[in-house]
Amino acid sequence: MTTNLYSCFQAAFPDDREKIALLTDQGREVTYRELDEGSARLAGLLRQLGVASGDRVTVQVDKSPEALWLYFACLRTGAIYMPLNSGYTAAEIDYFLGDAQPKLVVSTPAAEAEMTRLAAKAGCDLVLTLDARGEGSLRERAADSEPNPAITATGPDHIAAMLYTSGTTGRSKGALLTHRALIANAETLRDAWGFSERDVLLHCLPIFHVHGLFVAVGCALLSGAKMIFHAGFDAERAVAALAEATVFMGVPTYYTRLLASDSLTPERVAHMRLFVSGSAPLLPETFNNFRARTGKTILERYGMTETGMNCSNPLEGERRVGTVGFPLPGVELRIADDRGHALPQGEVGVIEVRGDNVLQGYWNNPQKTAAAFRADGFFITGDVAYQDPDGYVVIVGRASDMIISGGYNVYPKEIESVLDAMPGVAESAVIGLPHPDFGEGVVAVIRARPGQAMLPEGEIIALLKQQLASFKVPKRLVFVEDLPRNAMGKVVKADLRHAHAGLFH
Repeated sequence: MTTNLYSCFQAAFPDDREKIALLTDQGREVTYRELDEGSARLAGLLRQLGVASGDRVTVQVDKSPEALWLYFACLRTGAIYMPLNSGYTAAEIDYFLGDAQPKLVVSTPAAEAEMTRLAAKAGCDLVLTLDARGEGSLRERAADSEPNPAITATGPDHIAAMLYTSGTTGRSKGALLTHRALIANAETLRDAWGFSERDVLLHCLPIFHVHGLFVAVGCALLSGAKMIFHAGFDAERAVAALAEATVFMGVPTYYTRLLASDSLTPERVAHMRLFVSGSAPLLPETFNNFRARTGKTILERYGMTETGMNCSNPLEGERRVGTVGFPLPGVELRIADDRGHALPQGEVGVIEVRGDNVLQGYWNNPQKTAAAFRADGFFITGDVAYQDPDGYVVIVGRASDMIISGGYNVYPKEIESVLDAMPGVAESAVIGLPHPDFGEGVVAVIRARPGQAMLPEGEIIALLKQQLASFKVPKRLVFVEDLPRNAMGKVVKADLRHAHAGLFH
């Protein structure tokens, strides 16, 4: 029996395939029939190009209906879809391609020359393009290929997607997400959040990310709903579009920007069924201000690249500020000590989860895979939390010191490595501090090398921008004579966070 995710999507499509599946912010309407036929045509092209089940297809493109069709085409053919953040630099992409060894790379036309060079270096000679309007060599080649409506039979452990994630040390790892994991998570969320074909989801999220691709798109398509499909997030355009929507999903940054709009009124959102926030901690002030302003209570949930969603505040019942609610159905969750032993309720430890939603492992990295799981199958998330007396999960930090800024994961070690190689820098410590717009703002605390000239702040930032995606570049640099250390000589980042806690306020 096949457990192909696209088969599940297709089975949930409305009987009337002329129903609108996507309405773009340019006024373009895409029906469910066009969605199915468009992905079948791209699936035909993939097969014509020799892309086979298990091959990686690396994609770094702008958001468009055609970009979604490409994802669906990969599912249909059994290929492994590998989306890359549109902000990644050439140096980052060079590593990803070399590690993943893709069969096909799809990029924007503007990046075609550079991507072709990097792909060739990784042994890939198939590079096609796709722009924000859905045009490019991918579309042109597909027009000459025969549509292939077949859906490859895949077992539950067949890999559907690979997303790169990382820890505080070492290189990025390719998280292997199975068809079963994506189906289980999307079906659970559809039911937990009450999705139906009557819903209209305002989709402003990027689709290279778990939140926008697997959570938002998964919930909509498994319920036969409609999506208002914006290329990006603009507060005024989003507020205007809410008049036609019933559900909105966003990162905390979106909510702070909505609150800054005078157009956001109780009347404007009176018909809205659900507001969901995730991908970064939602500040209590944002939660409370949104409820006071609109009369609507944001539902906050918790997940990660490797597991999809693990917890959610309830659809019916109290959505408790400062918490991520309860473990979702099908997700076993425990708060554990450093040996994996469950701790009593109220004690702080690391979140560990087990369920169909959890990744299979890391691409070509058995050591990291083994280290990420307990002997009994629980995955070690690295997020530190406790459960309050009523069972709500409260996340208090991350064992890895990972920063989530504007919904994107930022790993301090990567930035510190670049900074520490600069002239005049003796040592750096990168931390995340509460930020009213981004949830957490990236801050680099730098200790100068005695007797050596340091580059001006502007030049440091410029060099960082050449080597790192923009969301990783620190929003502030702080220069100090020394860094706080523990008895073992390790920098105590908790002390830095405390000392500079109000930097963005």
